[in-house]
Amino acid sequence: MIVYLDLIFLTNFLIDGVLLYATARARKIRFAWWRLLLATGIGASYVVFMFIPEMSFLFTFLLKFCFALGMLAVAFGFPSLQHFLRNLGMFYAINFAVAGAILGINYFLESSSEVLDGIVIGQTGVDHHTISFTFTAVAVLLLPGLWIFRNVFKSAKKREEVTAFMAEVRIEIGQAETSCTGLIDTGNQLYDPLTRTPVMIMEASQWKEYIPESWMNRIREAEVDQIISGIGSEDSQDTFVWQDRLRLVPYRGINKATQFMLAIKPDRVVITHNEKQIESPKVLIGLDGGKLSSDNSYQAIIHPMLMQS
Repeated sequence: MIVYLDLIFLTNFLIDGVLLYATARARKIRFAWWRLLLATGIGASYVVFMFIPEMSFLFTFLLKFCFALGMLAVAFGFPSLQHFLRNLGMFYAINFAVAGAILGINYFLESSSEVLDGIVIGQTGVDHHTISFTFTAVAVLLLPGLWIFRNVFKSAKKREEVTAFMAEVRIEIGQAETSCTGLIDTGNQLYDPLTRTPVMIMEASQWKEYIPESWMNRIREAEVDQIISGIGSEDSQDTFVWQDRLRLVPYRGINKATQFMLAIKPDRVVITHNEKQIESPKVLIGLDGGKLSSDNSYQAIIHPMLMQS
């Protein structure tokens, strides 16, 4: 028997690529093509190990599951456990749906075969695969499958509703420019109390190339007032290229205590929503030290007043 490993690899590469791409589309995940192709290559290489006797230990449920986890982590990253588990559920839901379709098509096309005690027998007399389902087996397999489909697609529907309030944000400060996804939040009523300028909240990590590390630590610890008080002092050795653009915006935290947020005055902010571009000349960019979204679906919170500019 001649085995063409290159054809087997390419076939599985195509199948795994389609499954990962379908997962990304169903979950509305923004991904990098090179990461998707790398994950697809990892999945396709697994089948090649079938023909290496020394690698037979890889063909266990646990290691197959670990390969699937590795593929998803490489393709879409690991922003949070909840986000990763949702990706995993969607990936297996699509796998089960495709596998069921293939099995059904194969059953209808096997017109010349006979089914004897749950075994499909072809013209050559060789059994293709065993199909022996009882009511208990169907219930055991069907109920978890329905639960996965219900929860995964319910999560996808919620994500689609949130996506309607997403917009692309481009910010220019001097010669620097960055782009990210923002969430239009009607509950965001943060203004600079002196100038009544609306504040768009943004993850400080989007500007980590320009912000000193010691400042980033102060932002994460909500000690930004010490940054302002330390500028120009003899003990301060950190310099910031946009020091003249800094503002200190007060706001009330979760514990109702007054806190301060470090903000930057940009040169230009362009928001793209529903193929419409809105330029906001009067806005401050408030820097948040954490993650605004647990699944990294957005990196900024857009003030609703900016959509009326």
